[in-house]
Amino acid sequence: MTGNIMVVGVGGQGTLLASKLLGKLFLEKGYDVKVSEVHGMSQRGGSVVTYVRYGEKVYSPVIDKGQADCIISFEILEAARYVEYLKKGGTLITNTQQINPMPVITGDASYPENLADKLSKLDIRFEGFDALSIAKQAGSTKAVNLALLGALSNHFDFTEKQWLDTIRTSVPEKFVDMNIKAFQLGRAEVAK
Repeated sequence: MTGNIMVVGVGGQGTLLASKLLGKLFLEKGYDVKVSEVHGMSQRGGSVVTYVRYGEKVYSPVIDKGQADCIISFEILEAARYVEYLKKGGTLITNTQQINPMPVITGDASYPENLADKLSKLDIRFEGFDALSIAKQAGSTKAVNLALLGALSNHFDFTEKQWLDTIRTSVPEKFVDMNIKAFQLGRAEVAK
């Protein structure tokens, strides 16, 4: 059985670090893991997608439409853009923050309304929350990734210590405490 997690967001949000943390955690638990290259424009503002696949033996890093067990989205429009990759009954964990894409900024399009409401009505498990506020509470707007991973952690049987040890060995020492706080706040937010 292979597990499939997609991490989607906008360039500069920390999607790559989130994917690397997940990959490292699964490797340490003895899984074969494939973490994809970034698909999309990773410069600040462009759409970014990474795949994390884990299992006894994983042959391909790619997740097809309808195969993702879970999508972690750093921005609500990105969640809507990629929700078709989620399998029926899968879990969508998303930051409810809105980041205007270029067509909205230039006035060529409008930002879609009521996305969280629309997504919550699909045949999926929807967990949307303000991860940006949690990141700010932890000490940095750049900790959205760890707030989202905290929410995700409720869906796995890894101990909190295993998650925290992986964070400690994956981020620069001066950011460890802030990242752990964001992780714990995100974990508590969705566990409510």
